[in-house]
Amino acid sequence: MASSEQLKALLQSHLEKDDDRFMSIALQVAAHEARSGHGKLAQELRDIVTIAKKNTSINKLTPISIAKGAQDSSGLLFASQPKNKLADLIAKDDLKIRLRRLIREQKFMTKLKSHGLSPRRKVLLVGPPGTGKTFTASILAGELDYPLFQVKLDALITKFMGESSSKLRQVFDAISDIRGVYFFDEFDTLGSQRDSQNDVGEARRILNSFLQMIEQDDSNSLIVCATNHIEILDNALFRRFDDVIRYELPEDDEIITLFKNRLIPYVAKSFPWKKLPEIAKELSSAEISRAADEAIKDMLIHGTERVTLTSVKHATLDRKSMRKDLF
Repeated sequence: MASSEQLKALLQSHLEKDDDRFMSIALQVAAHEARSGHGKLAQELRDIVTIAKKNTSINKLTPISIAKGAQDSSGLLFASQPKNKLADLIAKDDLKIRLRRLIREQKFMTKLKSHGLSPRRKVLLVGPPGTGKTFTASILAGELDYPLFQVKLDALITKFMGESSSKLRQVFDAISDIRGVYFFDEFDTLGSQRDSQNDVGEARRILNSFLQMIEQDDSNSLIVCATNHIEILDNALFRRFDDVIRYELPEDDEIITLFKNRLIPYVAKSFPWKKLPEIAKELSSAEISRAADEAIKDMLIHGTERVTLTSVKHATLDRKSMRKDLF
C-alpha cells in the first residue's frame, strides 16, 4: 500500500494540477506494490498511467482555440509541442545558468510550494531581434515537456472598447486551466508606457488589465514575454515579473559556434574559423545562421565541392546590407 508521504504527494500534485508529478508518484506506488508481491494491482496501476499519458499527449498536440465568440473563430492561441533543449541554444553561460535555474525551479515546483515558496514562472526576455528570445520559449516548453501557446496579439488587440480586455481574460483563463508555456512576443505592443503621447484609451485599458491579471495569476503555467524595446515598457510591469533576462548579440566564440553548427559538413578541415567573428560582427544569431545557409545554398546551386570563406563573406555582407535597409 502507498506510504503516507506518497498519499500526501498524490493529493498535493492533484490539487496543483501537476499531472507529470501525479503520474510519477503513481508509478512509484505501482513499483512498491510489485515488490510487495501484488503484481496484478501493480500492473493495473501502470496501465492506468499509460492510458493517462496517451490522453495527455493527445491533448497537448491538438491545436487549441479558446475563442468563444464567432468573431474570434481564428482563436487567440497557437499551440505546439516543441522538443528543443537548452543545449541547442548558443548563448553566454550566465544567460544559460539563469534559464537552467528557471527550469529547475519549475521541475521542483511541488517541493518548493510545500515549503511556502514560489518558483519563477513570470519571465521577461529583452534584447535585439534574432538573439534567441522566441527560441527560448520553445526550449522552456521542450525541457519541461509542456505545450507552448503563442498568444496571437493581432487577434487579441482590437479598437473596440473593452473587447481586448475581454479577450485577454480568455487567455488568462487558459493559463489557469491548461498548464503550459504562454508566450507573448513583441510584448511592447501590449505593455508600452501609459503616458505615451501616441497612446489611446483602449491601449491603456488593456495594459491596466494585463497588470491586474498577471498580478492575480497564481497558476502553474509559465508566462514568458519578449520585447526588442525595453525602453518603452511601462515601469509598472517590471515588478510583476520574477526575472528579466537580457539577450545580446553573439560574441566571437558564439559566432564561431553558430557557423560551425551549420557549415562543418560542407567546409574543408583547414577552414579559417577564426576569421569569421570580424566578418559577422554586429549580426544576430539568427542572421548568422541564415548567412551560413545562404553559403551552403550557393555551393549546391553552383556545384562547387566546398563552402569557401569567400562565399561565407559574401553571404554575411548580404545580411549586413539587409540590416542597413531595415534599420
